[in-house]
Amino acid sequence: QVQLVQSGGGLVQTGGSLRLSCAASARSFNAYTMGWFRQAPGKEREFVATITWNLENTYYGDSVKGRFTISRDNAKNTVYLQMNSLKPEDTAVYYCAARERLGNRIYVQNSRYYDYWGQGTQVTVSS
Repeated sequence: QVQLVQSGGGLVQTGGSLRLSCAASARSFNAYTMGWFRQAPGKEREFVATITWNLENTYYGDSVKGRFTISRDNAKNTVYLQMNSLKPEDTAVYYCAARERLGNRIYVQNSRYYDYWGQGTQVTVSS
């Protein structure tokens, strides 16, 4: 069982930046692909970014490319999501997710393939 504990988030103005963190309890954190998803009120959960376990390949949703950066620190069992140039449409609850040894480029962008989820953190971008 893996526990994911998120931190960061909050309220920021348009154009501002925030960083989300997600700390995992996994003993072999480097064997887990870590993803970020978000869900706005009345909308489906949306893929944001992922970083794979083996080659640390990164993938981003079209709406965040060039603005968000995902990274991981395996020594700290933590994955980060740096969010820059935030827009009101980025407002959502953000969730980190983990799946052991998930590497398929298509699967890593689909929430159904992740086994573990963080508690969620609210990000609100004011206009």
